[in-house]
Amino acid sequence: MLSITELKKNTIFEMDNQPYKVVDYSQKVMGRGGSIVNVRIKNLIDNKVLEKTFKGNEQLNDAVVTYQNVQFLYRDTDKFYFMNDETFDQYEISADSIAENKDYLIEGSKLKIQLFNAKPINIELPKNIELKVIYCEDAVKGDTSSAVMKDATLETDKVIKVPAFIKVGDLVSIDTTTGLYRERVK
Repeated sequence: MLSITELKKNTIFEMDNQPYKVVDYSQKVMGRGGSIVNVRIKNLIDNKVLEKTFKGNEQLNDAVVTYQNVQFLYRDTDKFYFMNDETFDQYEISADSIAENKDYLIEGSKLKIQLFNAKPINIELPKNIELKVIYCEDAVKGDTSSAVMKDATLETDKVIKVPAFIKVGDLVSIDTTTGLYRERVK
């Protein structure tokens, strides 16, 4: 059991038989009345974000969320398929659950899968991912400083801003938390 005062950022708990993660947290201490905790929480199954207020001595259940190392196999119209490299167990997750993370997945990618009550609910990407540029405009001669940015389409069809010196075929590193270009991979 968790006390409401233990709900710090990134804490995972269970409410209404669903796992939630605290996105934002603020606490007000009321004189003799105890505390009021305001949180923004994200449902780890459907990715919906809610505002919630807890009062006094409310208790919440710990959510048993486990992680396994997996490899991305393939996708069909509305599902993504993964395999545990050690046990060869296979998992499927709906495209809605993965949301924007799908823009970083190529066959063979190594990542972690989140399991709630032994059912897959989401994926956790590495901090940085390397993807190949499949389309971008050529740089204008003399305009190749790193301050000039242009659009580049990656092998997953994600479009990001990259410096002007990046060419088709270059491998670039992207920060998966921000979606921004980090560097060209040698």
